[in-house]
Amino acid sequence: MKSDKKIKAYLLRKLTKKKNILFNIHNSKKVLIMKYDRIGDMIVATPLFRELKNAYPNINISVLASKTNKDVIKYNPYVDHVYINYKNNIINDFPTLLHLRKKKFDVCIELEHSVIPHAILRLKIINSKKNISIHKDGRYGIKGEELELYDYFTNKDNKGHFSKIWLDTLTFFGIKSSSHKYDIFLSDLERDRAKNFVLSLGDKIKIGINIEGSFPEKSIQKEELKQICSGLFKNFKNIVIVILSSPSRISNTNKIISEIGLDNVISSYSTETIIDVAALIEHLDLIITPDTSIVHVASAFDKPVVSIHENNQHSFRLWSPSSSLSKTVFAKSNYGLSEYSVEKVIKFSSDFLK
Repeated sequence: MKSDKKIKAYLLRKLTKKKNILFNIHNSKKVLIMKYDRIGDMIVATPLFRELKNAYPNINISVLASKTNKDVIKYNPYVDHVYINYKNNIINDFPTLLHLRKKKFDVCIELEHSVIPHAILRLKIINSKKNISIHKDGRYGIKGEELELYDYFTNKDNKGHFSKIWLDTLTFFGIKSSSHKYDIFLSDLERDRAKNFVLSLGDKIKIGINIEGSFPEKSIQKEELKQICSGLFKNFKNIVIVILSSPSRISNTNKIISEIGLDNVISSYSTETIIDVAALIEHLDLIITPDTSIVHVASAFDKPVVSIHENNQHSFRLWSPSSSLSKTVFAKSNYGLSEYSVEKVIKFSSDFLK
């Protein structure tokens, strides 16, 4: 086992060797930011694009996104180019990576918090003049700072949210970020569709509930949903509850709504992309959700949000809601949403509605 670790450490050192290039990143014209993972991660990264573009208006910002999260920045005015990456299939990504190599980026900002081999391979192929990343503890006995491929690392932050941790990469450009606010931009097409749907609901208070978690064990179950809805209807008569639903889950959502048998609980229209969901959330009064991308969408519009989170304070620190009005109910389990207090969800929601 020790010998295997030594071999991996040796290969990692060899793979991350890099010729030092004399270049002042304050003179950068082209920057690539790598964020090819989940939707919520991209939302939390959006302050990075804005703060960099505001400080350097003439800089060209490209983002290496995923098929899953690319729509978050579909209309983002601070991003000049979006490229798609498939993360676990570097062979299919190879043509795109070679294309990016030809772009001759001045700086690449990589936001992985661990030493990730596939990210290192991509950086090697892209071959920008300078590479910036956040603090990495290392791997196979090698400290992150020993990896020559990276020119700058941020300081370790054991207290900050990921939005701050990622924004700290801009300190090497001499930028002190003025805001951590998330950005989600919409077109009239998405906004008008949401507006017409909400207008059809009349003058009732409109509560959005997202029942889908990133994994089945992180979702709101049918019986818990019924208890939450019943508790809210007991406290408020003038409300309508909209169950947010993705296209692939809408038939299952309608089945759940039918089975709980409560008036004024309806399904949202079919939201094809995260932008469609965002447009609807912008017009709702309160959001209830497990810890998913919906937390960050609600935060982008500063909507009151009641989130349900597993009992993991480290994860919560990194991903907590940033809305000015937010409350979180913690489950008893360290993973998944086992034994959380439905009564607290109802109480926190009722307090916001009052």
